[in-house]
Amino acid sequence: MRRSSSTTDVGLPPSHRFFEVPISALDRPWVQRRLLPAMYLREVLFSRHWPGKGGERRVRVLIVGINYSPEPTGIAPYTTGIAQGLAGHGHEVDVVTGVPHYPEWRVGDEYVGRRRIPSVEQDGVRIQRYIHPVPSEPTLKGRALMELVFGFRSVMRRWRRPNVVICVSPALLGSAIAVLRARVSGIPVGIVIQDVYHKGVVETGAVSQRSGRVASLVEGLIIRGCTSVVVVHERFAASLVTLGVDASRIRVIRNWTHIDAPSTVDKSSVRRRFGWDDDELLVVHTGNMGVKQGLENVVEAARLADEGPGADRVRFVLVGDGNRRRALEASAEDVKSVEFLDLLPDSDFRDVLGAADILLMNEKPGVGEMAAPSKLTSYFASGRPVIAATDREGVAAQEVYASGAGEVIDPGKPEALLATVLSLGSDHVRGEQMGRSGVEYARSVLSFEAAVARYEGWCVSMVEGS
Repeated sequence: MRRSSSTTDVGLPPSHRFFEVPISALDRPWVQRRLLPAMYLREVLFSRHWPGKGGERRVRVLIVGINYSPEPTGIAPYTTGIAQGLAGHGHEVDVVTGVPHYPEWRVGDEYVGRRRIPSVEQDGVRIQRYIHPVPSEPTLKGRALMELVFGFRSVMRRWRRPNVVICVSPALLGSAIAVLRARVSGIPVGIVIQDVYHKGVVETGAVSQRSGRVASLVEGLIIRGCTSVVVVHERFAASLVTLGVDASRIRVIRNWTHIDAPSTVDKSSVRRRFGWDDDELLVVHTGNMGVKQGLENVVEAARLADEGPGADRVRFVLVGDGNRRRALEASAEDVKSVEFLDLLPDSDFRDVLGAADILLMNEKPGVGEMAAPSKLTSYFASGRPVIAATDREGVAAQEVYASGAGEVIDPGKPEALLATVLSLGSDHVRGEQMGRSGVEYARSVLSFEAAVARYEGWCVSMVEGS
């Protein structure tokens, strides 16, 4: 900023200059009584530089996101990883989050009926949870109410003087409220885009194309109000540019894998533990069972396996939960070749991935640009081949192509799904090569350490740039 000799920084150190007044104004009594104390109070509340030991730059980070551990899937593992990773690098990290509810879309028993939840510290992170409604069916109105209640409650309480605020979207509406408070308070604020909101509500059929255009205007307005933006895939950056977001303010930081290495557990022992035979062709799908996943396609493929010659040894296993699970179970009641499992502990989850012959990612036809499915990061690291039933031009398909870890087929075609399962399941050489390619891709591209280092650099750059 160019400075004039007729102004002064009223005694603030150079790193904290944020306000200039004419020198002549300092002689006025009202300035001495009101303005100077207010300026120093703001300096105390919103100091943006926190020198650490040895002169290292440390940052007070506030992360606002409705999903957090112990939710085992979706966005929560990544928000948790960002918080714990930054804390592990010596930064002071606070998290404002909601009550665990995903992917079941119901509040855990320990939180039912509670009016307030005390803050706790875990893995060097201070966590404050706020109660909010959780719709039994995640309709657009139900989700909007949940996000707005969370957003308002997250900003009504005192923040602990953060140097930078990070919001996570979804929840976009809750993030909007936190972004507004941060900007009013003069705190730099960034947003992490895990799903492109306006594309999601259209691709899942929640709203019409016309309403989707309104949603895109709202999303663009919120994101443009941020200091900087992180997207988890390159394709999302192009979507945000069409919303009027300056490309120079967008960074790409990839999500990472949850699996450290391919499972070394004996496949036969894992299969015996879960009641599966060694000669079964085991196809495993993990994670949320919602509208976006379109798992009716898998149930119908399993029905065809029941009826078709040579396919009677195929077993589809759907691991997880979600708002469509009960309906899927009802439609599969007479189908022998499909099985449903509840969410698994981490060790069992790794074992099941390792015991599978094929890992499945399935999306509803028309879904392709809204999200980069988080399950793919774990699939690649497991060393098993992947079948992706999804839009061939979509984000998930491009990820499978880039990794070389699997095959992409058209969504919503159970005959094609079963045929691909039988073909890939019988070609062990090809399947093993795909598995090796996935492991290498996870190691070189989807590294947790690299992601945390980039998030750290992003936070520091926002503080310095402010």
